[in-house]
Amino acid sequence: MTRPKVIVTRRWPLEVEERLAIQFDVRLNETDRPYNRSELRLALQEADAVLPTVSDRLGAELFTDNVQAKILGNFGVGYNHIDVAAAKTAGVVVTNTPAVLTDATADLAMTLLLMCARRAREGERELRSGKWTGWRPTHLCGTQVTGKTIGIIGMGRIGQAMARRCHYGFGMDVVFYDSQPVADPGMPARQLETVDDVLAVADFVSLHCPGGGENQHLINSRRLSGMKKSAFLINTARGDIVDERALINALDDGRIAGAGLDVFESEPVVPRSLTERDDVVLLPHLGSATNETRVAMGMRVIDNLTAFFEGRSPPDAVN
Repeated sequence: MTRPKVIVTRRWPLEVEERLAIQFDVRLNETDRPYNRSELRLALQEADAVLPTVSDRLGAELFTDNVQAKILGNFGVGYNHIDVAAAKTAGVVVTNTPAVLTDATADLAMTLLLMCARRAREGERELRSGKWTGWRPTHLCGTQVTGKTIGIIGMGRIGQAMARRCHYGFGMDVVFYDSQPVADPGMPARQLETVDDVLAVADFVSLHCPGGGENQHLINSRRLSGMKKSAFLINTARGDIVDERALINALDDGRIAGAGLDVFESEPVVPRSLTERDDVVLLPHLGSATNETRVAMGMRVIDNLTAFFEGRSPPDAVN
């Protein structure tokens, strides 16, 4: 029996690639260079399954009549880089990898929060540059975390994991917004009616909602103006949720205290007006970047492919 042809658009953990090679007729991206639009189009025309990542933009124009692929096994929980409706129209199933990256992403969100609050980036840069002159009472004083209020936007798995870390680890009060009622968030927490209600009371705002659609530029100039001047914005979700220009203006004007960002609007391009600031902490999309998590994500994709090609419904289909 002919094995399904699978094209993987980036390098994956070795043990995942080895398992893919056992089960499928696999073509790997040996250079690990992002596919361009023509290469993505060709992959969809040649393969039975294409395994994209967040760096692959799969717009409606790629899902034409001559698409051979029947499933996209997305490596990640977010899928706003894929036109899911167009894929469905073309008869292409889209799957993602929920649950397995929850803790890794929440850990990184907490890392950004602590780095922002305690000015860790500034301190490390000062020390490494040889400019540290020794301890003094007023040196790099930051913001207390324990006992403050965390505002969560998007109380799904990752949002709840972040809230648990904040509440049980740092005694923080939790308020949150979610588009759906959350009966049991897993810790003492108050669900507020609007995003604006959360922004008005939170000392730290952490974003955990999907990108794209109505969430594009959810955090805009008006909403940034509704935050406390002493508050910090943390984003480990999707870059397009935050209007970067509005964020830069808000930082310039002192409307918020700072930000911690792991995702950006035009990745991997990050504006110099962000990279040259001391009041933001920037990481290169490391939310799920632990060995354990990346392997688990790949294995989840394989589980979805296996189900699909055996005639079963993929457990993580999103369309």
